[in-house]
Amino acid sequence: MKKVEVLRKKYPRFVYENFDWKIGKKDLKISFNFRIESAENRSPHIYFKPKVIIKNIDKNQIERVGVEFRRVLDNLIFNLGLIEILSYWKATCSPEIEIKAGYLNKEQIKWWKDLIKKGMGQFFYENKINFRKPSFLKIKSLPRSDLCQIDRGRTCGKITEVRPVAKLKNKVLVPVGGGKDSVVTLEILSSFAKASAFDKSSADKSKDKEKIQCLALNPTRASKKIMKIARCKSSIIVERKIDKKLLELNQKGFLNGHTPFSAYLAFLSVLITALFEFKYIAFSNERSSNEGNVKYLGIIINHQYSKSFDFEKKFREYSQKYLTSGVQYFSFLRPLYEIQIAKIFSKYPQYFNAFLSCNEAYKTYSGKKKPTRKWCGKCSKCLFVFVSFYPFIEEKAIRIFGKNLFADKNLLPLMLQLIGEEKFKPFECVGTKKESLVAFYLNWKKYTGLTGVKLPFLLKYFQNKVLAKYPDLEKESKKIMNSWNKNHFLPKKFEETLKKTISS
Repeated sequence: MKKVEVLRKKYPRFVYENFDWKIGKKDLKISFNFRIESAENRSPHIYFKPKVIIKNIDKNQIERVGVEFRRVLDNLIFNLGLIEILSYWKATCSPEIEIKAGYLNKEQIKWWKDLIKKGMGQFFYENKINFRKPSFLKIKSLPRSDLCQIDRGRTCGKITEVRPVAKLKNKVLVPVGGGKDSVVTLEILSSFAKASAFDKSSADKSKDKEKIQCLALNPTRASKKIMKIARCKSSIIVERKIDKKLLELNQKGFLNGHTPFSAYLAFLSVLITALFEFKYIAFSNERSSNEGNVKYLGIIINHQYSKSFDFEKKFREYSQKYLTSGVQYFSFLRPLYEIQIAKIFSKYPQYFNAFLSCNEAYKTYSGKKKPTRKWCGKCSKCLFVFVSFYPFIEEKAIRIFGKNLFADKNLLPLMLQLIGEEKFKPFECVGTKKESLVAFYLNWKKYTGLTGVKLPFLLKYFQNKVLAKYPDLEKESKKIMNSWNKNHFLPKKFEETLKKTISS
């Protein structure tokens, strides 16, 4: 019997028991209580209590707005707990998830099943799990009447109609990671905000000190450097504390794998906007994230699903209906490809030694090793970022990575995967296969235009084995570098702002 079948039989139910929140000093402290129930008497249930701490909350602000806002807050925190579930449920992949902390209607249950199917696709693929069985997952929510009886009406208070948060201010929340994309969003929006380029007509003439503010979840060294360079004053910092029992289970051989992190950020960001009264959430997800990686059980598996336009559309609908109807959530860079964003980023050299988007740099392998916090130069992410930047910054790219990745013969298999010569596209946040081809083509052109310079290994292979297969790369390169995807949700003035940047 496969490991997943053994675990599902042994642990048949995952329970979202309850959540709690309080303000201590200036921090909002949130905790969730989860339980994985064991079907065997000799095996105890597994309990988790993950925590989230949001820094610098004004306690008087929450108390001043009264009971109605506390109900809104209850609902947002309850939903944050729903996305938190996935990191713990995956350990056993239990066939039933029971929600006791709040109420979900049939439409919401359907929405969450869809997110699990698509957002956990890589996890299912890597663990060889048949998630398409009709009996694979049941999500059960207690009726409202039962919830009221459980805790004498406290939970009933959480079941309210979703209403817009009062007095949303004309400010933009920008989630900041350690990569180039959030840098580009920050720089463009900040420069235009200073010039009052958006929402001039707003009744709120922004007495706020800042129109753009950063959100950092468990900030890395790279994200701290980026926020410092960008002068993100009074950045919003959130600490997410994973229950150590999960790491212990991973070390014991329980199931592990990828979860839709950007979906977690989406739910967290909506909660932040309610607390700090932001009107806009500007993510930095791009057009490239729409392309999947591999087909499994008849479904396209997309490592970047929760960064995709499909998720963005569905989350906007869910947020408006079940979270808060006053906040505008969108991805500022959605019209662009990764390589177009790399070209814009090349105009901001002050960040070259600060950004870091290599995932290997942060991996601890369930606590078995310390993160290196530097570009590994061996993964598909490093190779794609290097290839995307080199046409625009040339030798500076070599200084960022500490070596010329084109000269590394060991990277040939990854190059072939990136450009689509292999059926499998790496499970990383990389560009589409077509734009990877274009990136290698632009680099090949750059090198062949130099006199007395030999082609490094990867570009020589590209010239001899790949180039002839794609005779239209010159045309495709111009098309991609000048592309604008109309499938986006940018408010009009944000769209105009991005278009001005590209045209300039």
